Amino acid sequence: MPLQSLSERHQALTTSVAGSYLEAARVCLDRHHISPKEFTLKDNAAETIAKVEWVVADDRTRAAWANADDATRDGAYAFAIAATELLRGMFAIRRAETRTGADYYIVPANQDWEDLENCFRLEVSGTHSDKSEVQRRLRMKLEQAKQGKSNLPALAAVVGFRVQLILLQTVDEAS
Repeated sequence: MPLQSLSERHQALTTSVAGSYLEAARVCLDRHHISPKEFTLKDNAAETIAKVEWVVADDRTRAAWANADDATRDGAYAFAIAATELLRGMFAIRRAETRTGADYYIVPANQDWEDLENCFRLEVSGTHSDKSEVQRRLRMKLEQAKQGKSNLPALAAVVGFRVQLILLQTVDEAS
């Protein structure tokens, strides 16, 4: 899983932001696991396994990320962005505006990213709960993306830190 050096590949992430997201992800992973672990990634109907390796968070990092909600949200950003890169060859190019039904704009590697017309929206969530909660949140995020004030296509991603599961799904406007 390409969690390291996200800022080198994703225009929307500065070194500081990517580093912060990685710290949050490490704290979330440390709550349940010892490195390395395999995560199941489901992209629509396709399933794959990805190895995740990380350095254990030290006391200072855990203290900085003591707010579990913030750590889960920001750690999920790291995982979701890395998963869309790994599974779809898509890269985050810009943070999305409020009420667009998304967190980031992403684009395939070979597309022009100067024009948002070629972009997809990416809506993200994370949880430390069970598999049924990961699936419930995916349904919720798909609906949120549908309701967003944007006509761009969208993906929803939900990261289940405890259950080692990442669900990525295309928003289907027809359903």
